[in-house]
Amino acid sequence: MSEDFEIINKVANSGLVNFDISDLVPKGKRLGIDIKDFLWEGMILREKDFREKIKNIDEEIFRDAYVYIYCSEDVIIPLWAYFLITSKITDVAKKIVFGNREDLEVLLMHNAIQTYDFSDLRDKRVLVKGCSDEFIPNNAYVELVEQLKPLVKSLMFGEACSNVPIFKN
Repeated sequence: MSEDFEIINKVANSGLVNFDISDLVPKGKRLGIDIKDFLWEGMILREKDFREKIKNIDEEIFRDAYVYIYCSEDVIIPLWAYFLITSKITDVAKKIVFGNREDLEVLLMHNAIQTYDFSDLRDKRVLVKGCSDEFIPNNAYVELVEQLKPLVKSLMFGEACSNVPIFKN
C-alpha cells in the first residue's frame, strides 16, 4: 500500500446517529406463573386449595423480576384469582402483568419508549439498528417511529451499509 492511500470511514463521517432499540429493554429476570399449577387436577379452581397454594408461594423467587401471569389450560379463572396472586408478589416484583411473555415484553417496551428522553436526537439523521440479540416486540418499532417522527431530520432502519429510508423531514 502506498503512504498516500488513506482509508476513510464514510459511515462515521455521514452524521448518522445509530440508535439501538435493544438498549431500552429493561434488564432483569422474567418469570411466568401458570395458574394451571394452582388448580385442582389442573382443571378446577377450588378457592380454599387455591388460597393455600398462594399462601405457600415463596415470594423471594419473584424479587426484582418481571412477572407474567397466565393459564395454559382452557379453563375459566375468576378475576379475584389474579388479585390474590398479584397481592402475594407485588411487594417484591418489578412489574406484574396478565398475559404471556410477549405481552409482558410489549408492555415493558411501551413504558420504556414512553419515558425515554429522545431530545438528543432532535434534528439528527437517525439509523435504528435492525438486528438485535434481544427480543424486541414489533409494536416497539411502531411506537419508536411515533416518538421519532416529530423530532428527527430523517429516519432509517437497518445497518449503515444497507438501510431502508423511512422518512425525511
